[in-house]
Amino acid sequence: MSLETLGIIGAGQMGSGIAQVAAQAGLKVLLNDISEEMISRGRRTIERSLDRMIQRGRIEPDERNQILRRIEVTTNLSDLAVTDFIIEAVVEDEDAKIALFQKLDRICPQEVIFASNTSSISITRMGARTSRADRFIGMHFMNPVPAMRLVEIIRGLATSPETYDITRQLAQRLGKETMTAEDFPGFIVNRILLPMLNEAIYTLYEGVGGVRDIDMAMRLGTNQPMGPLELADLIGLDTCLAIMEVMHRVFGDDKYRPCPLLKKYVDAGYLGRKVGRGFYKYDSQGNPIPPAAAAR
Repeated sequence: MSLETLGIIGAGQMGSGIAQVAAQAGLKVLLNDISEEMISRGRRTIERSLDRMIQRGRIEPDERNQILRRIEVTTNLSDLAVTDFIIEAVVEDEDAKIALFQKLDRICPQEVIFASNTSSISITRMGARTSRADRFIGMHFMNPVPAMRLVEIIRGLATSPETYDITRQLAQRLGKETMTAEDFPGFIVNRILLPMLNEAIYTLYEGVGGVRDIDMAMRLGTNQPMGPLELADLIGLDTCLAIMEVMHRVFGDDKYRPCPLLKKYVDAGYLGRKVGRGFYKYDSQGNPIPPAAAAR
């Protein structure tokens, strides 16, 4: 199967990152979201990312313009009928994802493969709600997509070997390393990562340390490039909560119980870097604001 046009649904931090690396790899990209505002925001995210690449000498201005020309945007889901492969990167909510895939199922030719960028939701269960369970797969990118090398591939019970091979080849074409996880909540990366982030939030909640102390302890004490609270902000606290809730519900083990402070932040709308406030406050460029400035 020849892949020339990639459909991406969701122009947030994950979808825009996937669109960027696909366009860099020479694919034509059709980026969809529900509003012009969200599409414009995603487009600006890609432009800023490419501008940083120019500043670092990784691409030339002409190459930036060529990449952007390969990305078309639309708010009309029906436009994705012309794509060869679709990656969904919308909110981490099973009902919302299933509803979306069922609409796509009616729109797209039967040979089109559907991939979900879900962090934790069952690929088998979502695929079974479409007419193409054999052409349904999980393709979990890491954030930020342009910088992170891994794509976690998750086969549902009915996913065909051909679908798996095409998906792995696509990921490699995007410059990514791939590994395969079984279809269990959280897969491999988030099954290990999210309980650690949740425990860091419990450490803050119980007053063991402050935000910066906890992050410094883990950066310098365990040689991690980013502290767990800063990483939670980058992922999105709503996404962290959704993943923990899925694992807690399915496994029924209290080690996956979301910290009450995480729930409180999400209730307050403090979702992390994408909204300018989480455990840290951020400026318009997504940089943490120094404590004295944040307090003003």
